[in-house]
Amino acid sequence: MADPRPRVEYLAGFCCPLGGVAAGKPRVLCHGAEIFLSTGGEMVYVYDREGRLLIAVYKFPGQVWHLELLALRKVLYVLCARSGIYCLSLDQTTRSVSRDEEDGGDDQDREDGQVGEPPVPVIPVDPDSCVLPDASLHAFTVLDDTLVTLALGPTQWKMQLFERPSPGEDPRPGGQIGEVELSTCTPPAGSQGESAAPRFLPVLCCASPPGSRTPLGHSRSSEGVMLEGALFGLLFGADAALLESPVVLCGLPDGQLCCVIIKTLVTSMSAPGDPKALVKILHHLEEPVVFIGALRTEPLAEDMEDVHCDCLVALGHHGRTLAIKASWDEAGHLVPELREYSIPGPVLCAACDRSSHVYHSTSAGLRVVDLAQEGSPLDPTERDGAPGSLPPLLYPDNLGVGSLVTLCVSSSAPEGGAELLALSAKGRLMICHLDPHNEAPQSSRVTSAKAGKKIKQLLSGIGTVSERVSSLKKAVDQRDKALTCLNEVMNVSCALLSSREGPRPISCTISTTWSHLQLQDVLVATCLLENSSGFSLDRGWALCIQVLRSSRALDLDSAGSAITYTIPVDQLGPGGRREVTLPLGPGEDGALDLPVTVSCALFYSLREVVGRALTPQDPFKDPPSAECTPIVLPEQDGVCLPLSEHTVDMLQGLRFPSLGVPHTQALGPARDPIHTFLGTCRVPGSQPAGPESLRAKYLPPSVATIKVSAELLRAALGDSHAGVSLGCATLQWLLAENAAADIIKAQALSSVQGVAPDGTDVHLIIREATVTDLCPAGPIQAMEIQVESSSLANMCRAHHAIVGRLQGNL
Repeated sequence: MADPRPRVEYLAGFCCPLGGVAAGKPRVLCHGAEIFLSTGGEMVYVYDREGRLLIAVYKFPGQVWHLELLALRKVLYVLCARSGIYCLSLDQTTRSVSRDEEDGGDDQDREDGQVGEPPVPVIPVDPDSCVLPDASLHAFTVLDDTLVTLALGPTQWKMQLFERPSPGEDPRPGGQIGEVELSTCTPPAGSQGESAAPRFLPVLCCASPPGSRTPLGHSRSSEGVMLEGALFGLLFGADAALLESPVVLCGLPDGQLCCVIIKTLVTSMSAPGDPKALVKILHHLEEPVVFIGALRTEPLAEDMEDVHCDCLVALGHHGRTLAIKASWDEAGHLVPELREYSIPGPVLCAACDRSSHVYHSTSAGLRVVDLAQEGSPLDPTERDGAPGSLPPLLYPDNLGVGSLVTLCVSSSAPEGGAELLALSAKGRLMICHLDPHNEAPQSSRVTSAKAGKKIKQLLSGIGTVSERVSSLKKAVDQRDKALTCLNEVMNVSCALLSSREGPRPISCTISTTWSHLQLQDVLVATCLLENSSGFSLDRGWALCIQVLRSSRALDLDSAGSAITYTIPVDQLGPGGRREVTLPLGPGEDGALDLPVTVSCALFYSLREVVGRALTPQDPFKDPPSAECTPIVLPEQDGVCLPLSEHTVDMLQGLRFPSLGVPHTQALGPARDPIHTFLGTCRVPGSQPAGPESLRAKYLPPSVATIKVSAELLRAALGDSHAGVSLGCATLQWLLAENAAADIIKAQALSSVQGVAPDGTDVHLIIREATVTDLCPAGPIQAMEIQVESSSLANMCRAHHAIVGRLQGNL
């Protein structure tokens, strides 16, 4: 296209919020001298272009999202957010408000008006004008006798068809004649009880075949196009072409472009079938669809009068452009030609004229691209490569007009020119006249400069495509790596979950011992992770160890405290081992409440490995906004595989200084410095006066006794303790998980005196006993297990540990 600078004619100015009018919601329509305008608020303005004055202002109960004009029937349909569709008669809006009229209405109700004009009364819209109340409606379009709506459900978009009334009847639509569900959707998150206003609305466009009648009453600005028969049949199939049925094209905020054949949808109500067969997905732009239209790229033959569009166009918010056209293949057959382009974004609004031009506005200004392929013949026998094909690249030309939020192509443009009706981001209503005949002839020198500019643009486009290919290749590599990692995770999960009985391919063994750290004896747990499987634990795996401490003094009604340690597992191949040591206590207060439960599990974080692959960043697109970014993964999402659980009780926590076991002659739990100082100041030979000393001096030790059948004990112990007395074998079995187990076994002891974590003595005595009052048949030989301690709490803990072993093994 020639690059003439448009002549801009400003009509009126409207008040706009701070920061300008937001794109997506404003609409402008034109019929004759009347202009219907919505700035995205609650008002709809009727402006007289010839008289240069505002003639009516209508106030709706909510934000206006869409306008549709049926000129011949003189009605205006308005979609109001969270309310429904309203119908206004144009006969009421044609009366102009004269300058000397004195009943101007209340100034408080007027949101804005024409610059330099007197106030115009604001007309509140009657609630009875709502012909289709539905709070879930997000888009609609009107055909000759059908009202098509698009509603947002909890998980899916739903398209519905209603009968439109005939002229002179009640404007409310008749019964529903069709319904189908489209793709799934993620509703925007808002406050509880009320959803947030969407940033992007769906786009509907009605496409008709050449044989069908033009949608009655539709002006040029309404969302309806008529396609050539070849393109219509290739896009929508033979059924739509034979039925001569209109087709509704739908562009969704998630980037999906789909279509529904109207007559097929109506028929499905009487003969239901597969709902998925009613919806055909044409393409996916992977970004919100902001415009769907059609244009003519080929010159008309001399014997053709009707102008039918031969190219379907869809634009995404970030500049991705789709063009579909009927073309010829090498065998001479008609095939659909689909091309994707990338133009500067973000695209705020767009429109197509009667030729091959697409006008689109960005934050930098108004631009135009030409989809006509110069010199492409119509006859397939004269083609060179791909006749009638689309251009390989688009070169947007800047028209020197500021940022616009809505566009409309006027039907009163001169031959060969274009006239755009638009609303700027600053709220100014304007007309842009583009007349290529006004352009002065250019010299060959200017043509050469323009050719050089085109070459630079072409080279720049090649570099941009190369960088984009490199970025997409990196994204593909990330996804391949993520799939490989997920495959390994599945293999490890199946190996662990299928081996619940017997030895596990990946195990974690837990043992305890006393160690001397920072002038204090500390009970530590050692977790040994062994990989006996054929799989490798690579990046992303972590060993999670949870330490659950018991409540105070075995008070079952009070909750314990849990600490979780996460240790990354890097490159643990088959046969590898990893050892982790954790302190169990005593804590800063010198207390160690037993029992303590230690649980081990393998955890694989999906966010770290898979999250990046699902959301690769494209450097050629704007970063997605917070309200459009899908929530790919929850923050704690991952795979957790339990390995083992071990309870550390008082029997494992005992130390035996009298046996000479290492780490039992240390200082014991840390004491209060004040108590230590007072102890050193005590007179030599005097007795300590603390509560522990007084309890040990004046109170007898707490004693608990458990009697167990000797026969049951021999059966439970088996041959593992052969050669020693049953009392020695029982003591060895009870202390098998203690660090002193080997020394006790070597000395063949049947009683031992240990030290609890808090320093008090615990005495274990195993002796033979006879129970005479239990069985009428005679006395029963038993083993008596006696626990003595000056601390009642420690005696209870030891008793609890012994009972737990007996219950689990006898």
